[in-house]
This record gives sequence, C-alpha cells and structure tokens, in this order.
Amino acid sequence: MVTPASTTPASTASAAAAPGSGRGVLRLLRSSTCSLLPLAAAARPGARLTTALRARTQPAEPELVEQSVNTIRFLAVDAVEKAQSGHPGLPMGCAPLGHVLFDEFLRFNPKNPAWFDRDRFVLSAGHGCMLQYALLHLAGYDAVKMDDLKAFRQWRSRTPGHPENFETPGVEVTTGPLGQGFANAVGLALAEKHLASRFNKTDMKIVDHYTYAILGDGCQMEGVSNEAASLAGHWGLGKLIAFYDDNHISIDGNTDIAFTEDVLARYEALGWHTIWVKNGNTGYDDIRAAIKEAKGVKDKPTLIKVTTTIGFGSPNKANTYSVHGTALGSKEVEATRSNLGWLHEPFHVPDEVKRHWSRHIDEGASLEAEWNARFVEYEKKYHQEAAELKSIISGELPSGWDNALPTYAPEISPGATRNLSQQCLNALAKVIPGFLGGSADLATSNMTMLKMFGDFQRDTPQERNIRFGVREHGMGAISNGIAVHSPGLIPYCATFFVFTDYMRASIRLSALSESGVIFVMTHDSIGLGEDGPTHQPVEQLFSLRAMPNILMLRPADGNETSGAYKIAVLNRKRPSIIALSRQKLLQLKGTSVDAVSKGGYIISDNSSGNKPDFILIGTGSELEIAENAAGELRNKGRTVRVISLVCWELFEEQPEEYKESVLPNEVTSRISIEAGVTFGWEKYIGQKGKAIGIDRFGISAPAGRIYKELGLTVENVIAAAEAL
Repeated sequence: MVTPASTTPASTASAAAAPGSGRGVLRLLRSSTCSLLPLAAAARPGARLTTALRARTQPAEPELVEQSVNTIRFLAVDAVEKAQSGHPGLPMGCAPLGHVLFDEFLRFNPKNPAWFDRDRFVLSAGHGCMLQYALLHLAGYDAVKMDDLKAFRQWRSRTPGHPENFETPGVEVTTGPLGQGFANAVGLALAEKHLASRFNKTDMKIVDHYTYAILGDGCQMEGVSNEAASLAGHWGLGKLIAFYDDNHISIDGNTDIAFTEDVLARYEALGWHTIWVKNGNTGYDDIRAAIKEAKGVKDKPTLIKVTTTIGFGSPNKANTYSVHGTALGSKEVEATRSNLGWLHEPFHVPDEVKRHWSRHIDEGASLEAEWNARFVEYEKKYHQEAAELKSIISGELPSGWDNALPTYAPEISPGATRNLSQQCLNALAKVIPGFLGGSADLATSNMTMLKMFGDFQRDTPQERNIRFGVREHGMGAISNGIAVHSPGLIPYCATFFVFTDYMRASIRLSALSESGVIFVMTHDSIGLGEDGPTHQPVEQLFSLRAMPNILMLRPADGNETSGAYKIAVLNRKRPSIIALSRQKLLQLKGTSVDAVSKGGYIISDNSSGNKPDFILIGTGSELEIAENAAGELRNKGRTVRVISLVCWELFEEQPEEYKESVLPNEVTSRISIEAGVTFGWEKYIGQKGKAIGIDRFGISAPAGRIYKELGLTVENVIAAAEAL
C-alpha cells in the first residue's frame, strides 16, 4: 500500500518475493536536436487520438504486465552477462517501477525523442542503465535496437556503461557520478516551470510536462543531491517527481554501515511532498496510486520512496551487494530464469510484449501531432510569444544578436572585467529569449544580476535571475539540466573562480554531455588581494585547460570580455568558463571582440617579416603588464610582439598557417606572464622561453603588493627578456 511519509521505514522486501509485473516504456531525449516539426510530420494515419491520451490507457492484464516486467529484467541480465560487466541489480529491482511509469504515465514520442513537450526522465542512478536501455528498446526508439542491447558496454556502442545523452537519443542527460543526475532533473523542472510561466495562457497551455527521476541510496548520500533538493523545495517545483529506489544496498554492503537517516523526514524538511511505497516488487497498484498522488500536488516536488529488492528474483544474490555491480554468472542466471519462470533464450522478447509496446509509436506521434496543432493555434493568437518560444525550442539565435555586445575604445576608463561582464550579461538578456542564470550568493560581488528582470522564485518563475544560494555543487548541475532542456536555453552560473573546485564534477559533466553552460568566474587571480590564498586561484586555469571539450577564456579588457561572451553563446555543445578580474584593467589598444574567436592573436608588434626580437604572451590582467613591458623594450630599440592568448583551446583549433603567423617557430625568445602556475606554458614558450607565474599559493595583502612581491611586474618581464 501507499504509506504516509511519517511511517517508520520498512525493511527490504525478501528476495523470495513473487515474480513482479509492470509495464514501461521509455522516453528520454536529446534536446540538442530539438526542433518544431511540421504538423504533418507528427501525424500518422490511424493515430488521431485526443487529449484523453494524457491519461494513457488502462493497465494491461496482470499476466501481460508480468511478462513485460520480466522482459525488462532479463534484457538487463542478459546484456550484463554477455558483456561480463555491468549492474544488473537495479534493473531487476526497479523493473516494475520503470514499467508503470513509462507505460502508463510518461508522454513521449519514440520516433522523435526531441519533441519539445515530452515528459523528461532522468536515471540518476546511472549504473542501472540497462533498465533505461531495455525500456527504450521496447518503446521503439531507433537508438536502441536489439543489436545495441547485445553490444552493451562495447566499443562504439549506443548502450554505454552509463547513460550518455550525446550517444543515445532518448537519454536526456549524462549520468553516472551519483547525485548529479538528480540535480540535472531539478534543472529540467526549473526550465519547465519558467517556460510555462512565460508562455502559457489562460486559454492555452503550450508548455506542460513533468520531470521524473530515479535515484538510489548513493545519490541520496552525495551532498549535491541535498543542495538540489533544497532548491527544488524552495522553488516549489511541483512537476518534479523523484523515485527513491530504497533497496538498502550499496557497493560495500548494507547501507546501515554508513546511512541510517530518515530520508523522507529530510525531504519533508526541505519542502517536499513525500510518499512511501512499501512493496516496490509487486505493488503495482501502489506505484500507480503514488504517481497519481504526486501529480495532484502542484506546489511541491514529490519524493516517492519505493522499497525494492536489488536483484529481485535471483535466488542466491538478491538483496546482497554482490548483485549491485557484477554479472550474475551463468549458473545464477539459469537459477533466476527458473525462479521467475522465464524459460526463454537470452534477449527474448515475447510477441505479446512486442505488440503491447508497439502502440507507443502511434500514441507518441499522436501526442506530438496534437501539440503541434495546438501550437499552430497558439501562434495565431500570440505571435510574439510563439516567436520567442520557437527560438528557445530550435536554438536559433535572433538575427544580429551579437551587435548588442558593447565595444570599448582605449580612452574609456579602466574597469574590472567582472563589471564589464555585467554589461555583457544584460545586453544579451535583452536580445536572447532563452538567456537566464544566476550566482551562488555572490551576485553583488561577481556582478551577475540581470537588471531588467526580477528573481526566479516559487511565485515568480517567469523571471530570469536565479538565486542559487551558497550551493556551487548544485548550481552547476542544475545549470546543466537547464541547458539540455531546450537548445535555446542558455544558462549562466557564477561564483569566485577558486570555487570551480567545488563545481568540478558538474563542469566536467557539462563538457562531457555537450551542454553549453556559461560559467562566469570572477576574482580570477591573486588580484583579489586581501582575502588571501584560500580565495586566490593559481592552479585552476591550467587544470580546466586540461579538461576536454571546454573553453577556458580569460579576457584582458572590455573588448575581450564581449568577445568571450560571443564565443560562449555560439558554442552550444561545449561549455565556456570566463575568468574575470576583481581589479580594474585598462582598455587596451589592439584588442578585439572578433579576434577572441582565434584564441590567440597579436595586439601590438613593431617588427617586420614575422621576426620580432621577443614575443611576450599574456592573458587577462597580465596582458597589460606584457604590453607595458613591450613599450619599454621598444624604447630600447628592440622589436617586440605582444600576443593575447585569451583561450588556448580556440587557438589550437586554428590552421597551422595562422598559428605560425602569430607564434613563428623561428622566434624562440618568448616570455609568458600569467597569475597562475607556469605548468603547461612550455607548449607556447618552448625550451628556451621564460614563464613568469606563480608556482605557489597566494598570500593575503593588497593586490599591488602581491604582484610586486611575486614578480608579476614590468621590471621582471624586461629582466627576463634581457636574460634570454
């Protein structure tokens, strides 16, 4: 039965519980390909179903439900067994939940995983991905054919060892590091609430979908999930429904060795509605009732604790840690088949199960066709809103959007790039409908407020300033969820640069999952001064340059700051980190908005023939030092080229001819200057060059004194040049 949250937790159901039944489908998506399809593309002959489809059909007959659930279980078992690698326990235990959710409640179109108004699903416990793949396969998603199931965890497979949105259409987000997926789901639900508030009308709902997630004990233990849950409760994300797979088992054994808290009580305190399904193994009616109850709660997210048996049906391994992350073994597979009455060859899908699941293809097409028809009417009545929503759905940027970015002449007063960044943020928010974001309780310091908008809150979700509070872990992961919701949603999030350490997992997943979040990171060096080494980043620049598929930009002035934002907006499949100064910097002659796209370029040069005596290379606040040193060296009769290497990644993408024109191989007298570790600079200065930087932690003092004491000065650059 469905039990109120205050009830004392029950023990895990025994492994000998009767074989289950359940039905599922699957509907994940790749929002990177999301687009509005013409009505005719979604309509199918014989598939003209009405809004009654929202309630789906009645549950299948119990015998078919049982067959379907066991099909899911054994597709997972067989795939893991064939690969001799994987996690069979969660799919075996969660098959009833997955089936009821996907088959009876989720709205999706298998033939267009990117349909905008589909429900979203996130498997935060991504190690159990064979549950997801089995459901995708049965539902008719083209990305997961039978051969894909048989290639589980193999080279170039579309069924990798954890769900990857860039690999498998139908998968919403990339999950694996526990808790991150749940926080992504909060971001997806935030996006839905925001867009619904902006675009729905009293006579027409055009944004109306739910976000569902399955998380396990490991997700609950990771701190990022608590940060995200706290925000979800604060924001009142009533269309977020999370299922807690309460199986009491983690890799090291029973969870009571380290995890004995009352999870539901914690979520209640965080502002969630909570439900407990005691029998997740065979309690199909209880699962259905819990989902219906959750959908009836409009002002709070809901956590449904579903007590299951990990490895359900395995006579000797169910309810043990040995079934968590290891194949059952041939003998136990046969014993499980016998125990559950599944006397079929591996990867068998009964014909009646195929027929039952095949209906989702026509149903999904009809759901999309119905929505497309409604959008046509919406566009007639609300043309401006429809145009903005189309931009968000398609990812197409407004014509001339980049003209809104400011430019700066050298005579303009010096400014901290964090302040110049705020000018860019506000300029972009005026012209890009899907531009939104916020800060980790530092908006007045990192200058990230959108002045023309209010705060996204429970009762004002149409606004675009997101107040994350002191929650960097959750902020990054939630922003990833927003980014993958729709191609035209462009989220930014902000904190001090040193605290990217708190966010590293979410930044890495942003890069991996091709979600173009803009990470606005201020106080980028020892230039922040008196706060000292705990707040002064030194190794962060290089550590983030080492990360694949990410742009690490460190602009030197206003033009480069605008250029950094232009690049960040254009790169929708890789995130950007923009490191910004606290201290004021000159507007340098020779910098350029457009040249930032090259990553590195010449800002001044008094040489000819591509043969300067010296090449000085700087980034950010140190580019000014390089330019001043070049001036003095030129006064001494030397030829000097100054290069801004604002983004290493973009520079490496340029043709060899261009790179040679900027950094000629023949010139070996090169000096780099950057307020960070010198590790890595040898790539650009060579064996004969000199790197001026900080190979130690910072110190508490006024910024000018720190720069002088640590050798980041014009005098030191000149001395280094003369010593070459």
